[in-house]
Amino acid sequence: MIEVRPFAGLGRANHGWLDAVHHFSFADYHEPARMGWGPIRVWNDDTIAPNSGFPPHPHRDMEIITYVRSGAISHKDSLGNAGRTEAGDVQVMSAGTGIQHAEYNMEDETTTLFQIWILPDRAGDPPAWGQRAFPRGERAGRWEVVASGDPEGDNALPIRTNAKVLAATIPAGQTLEYDLDPSRHVYLVAPVGRIRVNGQEAQPRDGVAITGESRFTVEALDDVEVVMVDAG
Repeated sequence: MIEVRPFAGLGRANHGWLDAVHHFSFADYHEPARMGWGPIRVWNDDTIAPNSGFPPHPHRDMEIITYVRSGAISHKDSLGNAGRTEAGDVQVMSAGTGIQHAEYNMEDETTTLFQIWILPDRAGDPPAWGQRAFPRGERAGRWEVVASGDPEGDNALPIRTNAKVLAATIPAGQTLEYDLDPSRHVYLVAPVGRIRVNGQEAQPRDGVAITGESRFTVEALDDVEVVMVDAG
């Protein structure tokens, strides 16, 4: 099953400094048919105005992955971690038993990012945070794993769930295949460029939900960037 979810039909909340688009139910957007996709609970497409951001707030029992598409985001948390994550790079936060953090766009330009929440495999672990640079040029024409429940095997940031977060850039006219267990749930978005997934066309920022497939092919109709979660 492959379902394209058009960007125009997704949930929205414009707070002025934050223009948020919700692929799944989140905050004041409630869509019973879109409470998640397998263990994927949240996929937010956020546009954050310069010199603004999220003040300190708590999380627990969630794996939170931030994929920065343009600009940069600065993080500070109750564990004493602080960092700045630039476009193309990734940060992960395992909220565990509880963590409080703030995220700000301290740049003079707009920041765009995907924030993805995945349910952890277990509760009760201490919280943790990490970030890493992933140069976009190294994922040209191939899937690069940026966060994984098997971080050593995938050379990726660690998350405490049976899932992988992947990214790729694909030149126009080329294709990229992906093999998977049909029982798993995949969700992918091309923030830039049009794609065709097993014959179904998706516009930029549309969501593509996949399950029950053992292989799919992403065809780039333009030069594209693709971000994807493969979760159990």
